Amino acid sequence: MNRLLVPLTLVALILAGCSRQSAEKKVEAAKPPEPVSILTAAAEARTVERSLAVTGSLHPDETVTVSSEVPGRVVSIRADFGQYVRKGDVIVELDKQELSLQVDRAKASLAQALARVGLNASQEEVTPESTPSMRQAQAQLDDAQSKFERAERLLKTGDIARERFTELEKAYIARKAAFEATRDDLRTQLATIAALRADVRLAQKRLSDATVRAPFDGTVSQKHVSPGQYTKENTAFVTLVKTNPLRLRVEIPEPATGAVKVGTELTFLTGAAPGAEFHAVVRELNPSLDPKARSLTAEARLRESDSRLRPGMFVQVSLVTQKAEQVVAVPRNALYTIAGLTKLFTVEQGPNGETVKEHRIVPGVDLGALVEIPGGVLRVGDRVAVSRLPQLSNNLPVQSRKTAAPKG
Repeated sequence: MNRLLVPLTLVALILAGCSRQSAEKKVEAAKPPEPVSILTAAAEARTVERSLAVTGSLHPDETVTVSSEVPGRVVSIRADFGQYVRKGDVIVELDKQELSLQVDRAKASLAQALARVGLNASQEEVTPESTPSMRQAQAQLDDAQSKFERAERLLKTGDIARERFTELEKAYIARKAAFEATRDDLRTQLATIAALRADVRLAQKRLSDATVRAPFDGTVSQKHVSPGQYTKENTAFVTLVKTNPLRLRVEIPEPATGAVKVGTELTFLTGAAPGAEFHAVVRELNPSLDPKARSLTAEARLRESDSRLRPGMFVQVSLVTQKAEQVVAVPRNALYTIAGLTKLFTVEQGPNGETVKEHRIVPGVDLGALVEIPGGVLRVGDRVAVSRLPQLSNNLPVQSRKTAAPKG
């Protein structure tokens, strides 16, 4: 009996020890985790402007390909690539010899026509009331009329034969018709003179067109011809660009078209002038959207002139879509980003103490030291964790301590 009792007693002691260890583990498992000590900051109210970033491009105010309406050989070119010219400056000179001869010929034809009506070249603008042939025809008409009227009186008294009266009557009618013909001829000659005057002015214009002048102030961006080259009508000589003021052209996405109108101010940056901010004012809007891109083309004029800005540059444009909006913002270090997700943790007060609540958010406007939290996730005054974020999880007990609010 004694030998059998000893092993049974050992077994009982071992089983009792195991039961106590299991009970102790259950008690430890039932205990809540120790609170994590964290720093917190309060969500703040901020006023922000909503803006949209779009890409734009700079364009010259005017661009023209300078040419001539007359053919000719290029005698000289007085403006070269990159050269600045003022309105009215001579750019190209063509050979004028043939054009000058055409002016002389037109003037000679006009002088000849003036001589037919009794005028000389100095009386080009005078309109004659009669010509030598008209005055001669008038004299003959007056003589025939006088004879006819005398014969008409003699016919009544019987002192002239009917045949003689008829002869004088026919002579009077003929002289009258001849006078009308000279008057019609004067009208024809006056019309010819007017046409020849126009020919002279046209020849003079063509002679003037042989001197090609700048239509506006600008810079030569390309030269197309050289001295000695023969050119036809409308041959391009140079390309002239007016760079002041520059035009800014942007494509506004369809959702933001309501935010832009004539007079809207745009702000833009360019890599050609790091750190510099430029401004332009919208002056024109396309009446319709691009059916493919679903965007609205807006054109603005730059407010300031800057030599660093040139046509053809791409710029980053900021379009304000909403002004003075109240938002809720938190310190930048309250955000925790992992695997492409951004989180923040708010501190909640429960019956058993403080815990944190996890929120997955999409950050809003960058306000410097603060970041906007959109979507109504937070209210002003809510406390958010700003330390030990990787160790936090939803409903984790914490012990919070406030930190100084950042300036932003």
